[in-house]
Amino acid sequence: MTSSQAERRLAAIMAADVVGYSRLVEADEAGTLAALKSLRQTVLEPLLDEHRGRLVKLMGDGLIAEFGSVVGAVACARAVQIRLIDSQETIPPERRIVLRIGINLGDVVVEGDDLLGDGVNVAARLEQICPPGGILISGMTHDQLPGKLDCHFEYAGEQRLKNIARPIRAYRMMLDGTSSPDVAGARLADKPAVAVLPFENMSGDPEQLYFSDGITEDIITELSRFRDLMVIARNSSFSFRGKSTDVREIGRVLGAGYVVEGSVRRAGGRVRITSQLVETATGAHLWVERYDGALEDVFAVQEEIAQSITATVAQRIIQDSEAAARRRQPEDIRAYELFLQGNRLSDVFTPEAQARAQAFFEQALRIDPGFARAHTGLAWIYLNRSVAGSVGVPREQDQNRAMALRQAEEALAKDQNDPRVHATLGYMCLMWRDFGRAERHMELARTMNPNDPLIQIFWAWIQSCIGKPERALPAAEMAVRLNPCHPGWYNYYLAHILFRLARYQEAADLLEQLTVSPGLHPRYMALRAAACAHLGRIEEAQRCASISLESVRNRWHGDPAAGPKEYVDWLVDVLYLRRAEDAEWLREGLRRAGLPA
Repeated sequence: MTSSQAERRLAAIMAADVVGYSRLVEADEAGTLAALKSLRQTVLEPLLDEHRGRLVKLMGDGLIAEFGSVVGAVACARAVQIRLIDSQETIPPERRIVLRIGINLGDVVVEGDDLLGDGVNVAARLEQICPPGGILISGMTHDQLPGKLDCHFEYAGEQRLKNIARPIRAYRMMLDGTSSPDVAGARLADKPAVAVLPFENMSGDPEQLYFSDGITEDIITELSRFRDLMVIARNSSFSFRGKSTDVREIGRVLGAGYVVEGSVRRAGGRVRITSQLVETATGAHLWVERYDGALEDVFAVQEEIAQSITATVAQRIIQDSEAAARRRQPEDIRAYELFLQGNRLSDVFTPEAQARAQAFFEQALRIDPGFARAHTGLAWIYLNRSVAGSVGVPREQDQNRAMALRQAEEALAKDQNDPRVHATLGYMCLMWRDFGRAERHMELARTMNPNDPLIQIFWAWIQSCIGKPERALPAAEMAVRLNPCHPGWYNYYLAHILFRLARYQEAADLLEQLTVSPGLHPRYMALRAAACAHLGRIEEAQRCASISLESVRNRWHGDPAAGPKEYVDWLVDVLYLRRAEDAEWLREGLRRAGLPA
C-alpha cells in the first residue's frame, strides 16, 4: 500500500518518558519497576480515560498516547505532572519518578493499533528536549488552545529537532504558576536559587487566604521570568506552610540560597504587606519592606505589590551574586560568575574596564561555548567601542558595530529563550536602523519578562524611535520605578521620549542634569539644543548646539573633508528616528539653534 493509500488521521500525540530510567533501574530494579507499574495503574491510565486518550504504545521507560482533542492531550499531560508530584512528596528525591512530556498535533499513519509518521516523530523529539518534570508542546498544538484551557505557556523559540528538517515552534507549559526549566538545559547549579514561602494571612479571616496566596503565587510567577534566577516550584515551597522551620533548614531542603517570606493583613479597605529577603546560609535579612495602601481594586493592588517585590528581590539577589563572584579567585569561578564580573564592568566606559570585561566574557565562553549571555556581553563591548570611536564612520564600514550585531545573533542562535538575548539583538538591530527587526525582538523580550527594567527602558526607547512615544513613556516610567538607582543614560532615553511628545521643558531640564559617557555627549547636547530651540530659549539652544558641534568635530573619524552640515547629518542619524517627519522636526530645532540642519 502506498503512502497515499495508507489510513491517515489528524491526532494530538502525547509522548512521555521517565527521566534517568537506567539509573533508577540500576539502583533498584524491583522497586523501580513496581513504582512504574503503580504509576501506570493509579495515575496514567485513569487520567487517559478521563481525558479520552488512547494508549498507543508502552515502552519500558515511556509511552505514546493519542487524543482526538488537543485540549484533552494538554489537560491530561498537565494533570499527570501535577498528580505525579503530589503522589511522591514522601519519596526521597533520588528515587522519585520524573517524566518529561512532548505534545504535537499532526497527521499520523495508522497501522493496526500503532501510529507512525511525522505527527508522532515531532511529539517524541519534543519530549526528548523537554526539561525534567516539564511539558513542551508544538506551535501547531499551541495555536489550538487560546480560550479553551486555563494554562499558561512561555514561547520556547524555534527548535531544531533530530531528523526533522524544518524548525518547530515550541512552547513550554508553566505548571502551578512557575516556569518550566529552560529547554536548552540551563546550568541551574550556576544560578542563585530562591524560594518564595507562602505569605502568612494575618487578617484573622481564613477566607482571606486566597489573597495572601495570590500575592505569593504572583511573586513566584514573576520571579520565574528572570533567567538569572532559579525559582523553586510552588508545590515545594508551599510544603512549609504553617511549619516553624528554621530558614537554614528550608534552604538545605529546597536547595535555595535565598528565601522570600512575608505576611498580609487586610482590614476594611486597607492592606498591609510585609516582605523580606533572607540569605539561607547565614539567616541574614538582606532586605525588608512594608507596603500600606487602599484596597480599591484587589487584583490591581496584588499585581502592583507582586511586581515591586519581584523587581527588588531579583535585583538584590543578582547584585549579591555579583559581589560573591568578585570575591572569588578567577581560576575558581564558573562561566556564569565570569559573566557577572564582566557584566559589572561593561558599564564602566574606560578602555581598561572594557578590556577587562571582554576578557571575562571570552573566558566564560572558553569554559562554556554555549553560554549565550557571554555573547551578549561581547556585543555590548563592541558597541561601546563603536559609540566611543566611530564618530562619522559610515555604518557599513564600522567593524565594531558589525561585530556587535554578529555577537548578538550568535547569542540568539544559542538561546532563543532568554529575554535579555532578544533585547540585546533588538538594540543592535536598531543601531543598524533595522527598525522592524529591532521592534520584533524587543517585543519578544518584553513579553518574556516585563519586570526587567533594562528591557523596559530599551523597549521604550525603540517605541520612541519608531514614532510611538505615547506608548514609550509608561514603559520608561516603569523602568525607573523598577530600578530607582538606575544609571544616568536611562534619563537620556526618557528625554528622547519627552522630546518626541513635545514636552520640551521636561526634556531640556532632564538633559541639563545629565552626565553621560563621551560617546553620548554630542547626541544629548544636540537633543537639548533642539528642545531649548522649540521652547524659544534660543541663546541656550545656540550654546548647546555649539558644544555638540565642537564635540563631534573633535572626535570625528569620518571623511576629513566633512563640515558642519555632515556633522549635523550624523547627529540626526544617531538619534534613530524612523519617520522622516520626526527627523525633520529635530532638524528644525537644530536650525533654530543655529546649526546648518
